[in-house]
Amino acid sequence: MAMRMSSLFLRTLREDPVDAEVPSHRLLVRAGYIRRVSPGIYTWLPLGLKVLRRVESIVREEMDAIGAQELLFPALLPKEPFEATGRWAEYGDNIFRLKDRKDGDYLLGPTHEELFTLAVKEMYSSYKDLPVSLYQIQTKYRDEQRPRAGILRGREFVMKDSYSFDLDEAGLDKSYQLHRDAYIRIFDRLGFHYVIVEAMAGAMGGSRSEEFLATAENGEDTYVRCPNCGYAANVEAVKVPVPEPISYADAPAAHVEDTPDTPTIETLVALLNARHPREDGRAWTAGDTLKNVVVMVVHPDGTREPLAIGLPGDREVDEKRLGAQIDPAELAAFDEAEFAKNRALVKGYIGPGALGLEGTAKIRYLLDPRVGEGTSWVTGANEPGRHVIGLVAGRDFAADGTIEAAEVRPGDACPSCGTGLQAARGIEMGHIFQLGRKYAEALDLKVLDELGRLRTVVMGSYGVGVSRAVACIAEGNHDELGLCWPRNISPADVHIVATGKDDAVFTYAEELTRSLDAAGVTVLFDDRRQASPGVKFKDAELIGIPTIVVVGRGLADGTIEVRDRQSGGRRDVPAGDGLAEILAEVRRPSTSSSTSTAASPVPPSAG
Repeated sequence: MAMRMSSLFLRTLREDPVDAEVPSHRLLVRAGYIRRVSPGIYTWLPLGLKVLRRVESIVREEMDAIGAQELLFPALLPKEPFEATGRWAEYGDNIFRLKDRKDGDYLLGPTHEELFTLAVKEMYSSYKDLPVSLYQIQTKYRDEQRPRAGILRGREFVMKDSYSFDLDEAGLDKSYQLHRDAYIRIFDRLGFHYVIVEAMAGAMGGSRSEEFLATAENGEDTYVRCPNCGYAANVEAVKVPVPEPISYADAPAAHVEDTPDTPTIETLVALLNARHPREDGRAWTAGDTLKNVVVMVVHPDGTREPLAIGLPGDREVDEKRLGAQIDPAELAAFDEAEFAKNRALVKGYIGPGALGLEGTAKIRYLLDPRVGEGTSWVTGANEPGRHVIGLVAGRDFAADGTIEAAEVRPGDACPSCGTGLQAARGIEMGHIFQLGRKYAEALDLKVLDELGRLRTVVMGSYGVGVSRAVACIAEGNHDELGLCWPRNISPADVHIVATGKDDAVFTYAEELTRSLDAAGVTVLFDDRRQASPGVKFKDAELIGIPTIVVVGRGLADGTIEVRDRQSGGRRDVPAGDGLAEILAEVRRPSTSSSTSTAASPVPPSAG
């Protein structure tokens, strides 16, 4: 049934919403696809819901094609399964918690690993039942601290999550590859450029982990690619090449020097070059200094632990990288009150030696991998206005381990081949994990193998941001006038615009609408009599349906106009040939605008 603008539940806006940060947010609201209810929560209006359902259909078709079976869990979940896996506490403030009238604890599901695991446990007990893959397309809830960018990062969102259950790791590898291939087909069909990158598993646990990122200049995820070998990774997952140990047998002894008024790396380097030139004649740089940054780690149970990170002075701590390393704990500032409790820590002059001195709590000390054995550094002497020169790692100080927390920069060496990395930004659209046995062990999911022995099932987890995909497609398919939907995503195939007041125009447009509808073509018919041609054209451009048919003054001369919203091309066609021309336009094979790049070790041609 064709949609008619005169009765469609739709209001377009000429002004951008005040809180819009990205094009998709701005245009989806203005074009009448979504409406804000509260921060991070949106209503899907009729046009938006049609787009959402088309994305769901693509995801569902590809999941069904690999033999995955769809089910649907409730969004309101009991506390007990999440307590069993430890995630009731780990999620902290990031989930919506509530109590029923009997004081029972519940949450609105942010994800459903526990429920999938328990469902299989309740129904399957033998290796003969495996492998099995189950999925759902369902609304999820997360209490985002700063919801932003419309439906790109909201508190309520639609997600496809699927889980594979296998007897062993070999089976998991097969299930993982099936899902990976299905994801490539899904994102190819959704029609945007994307990359496949190595990723952190984070609180989800597990081993192999990859993200599907839609490339976008305003994306919130940064990834790096090697132009030589094809390595690609989210910056959170980049591994810094560890330098070979350096012999320090002949290294001169470290010595403390006065370095007044040098609380920053820049002031320190300037003073070193002025007063303490290097013996080798090279100028001191920020990369010769060892910066020690102290942060507070807040664990899910509320306990707070100070953490010191040593890294080259020309690097900053990347909070997202650090957050991924300590997940599910969260970061907090090491503030003035904390410095007062740890009197030996002199702000601006902290050195490794201060971290175990009397007057400080035991502070865990982790080093950037670049601070390798035998490397020599200038660092704080734990006294105001004083630094140590020639402090050698492994000889003069040690740490409790290493941590990948320093910023990753363009030009850094590729972990695979050493070539300089290139950086870009993207939007996370899918994430696949090899979970292993974490959840199966926590919830005692076991089956009997062929020898009658109990075996813990091995799992994989695979997610697609369905509602986020709508925004992502809009991000890559718009111009200065409005949206430009790919045909397989668009809420309609054809937008017929009848202009003027001539009854013959509306009669022809009505007949064309009915003929297209009978031929199975979805139509949005602008049949409004009171709206001006200018308003109708602006609405058509804003809404972004791929084929716009203008029936107006040209009809008197026997022609109508067909516009291509993506290319902007226009052509007049004989009114008598209108139906055939439009059907040919609609049924013409489309060329997908999506391309993908796979992460190492999978060669680019595989994805």
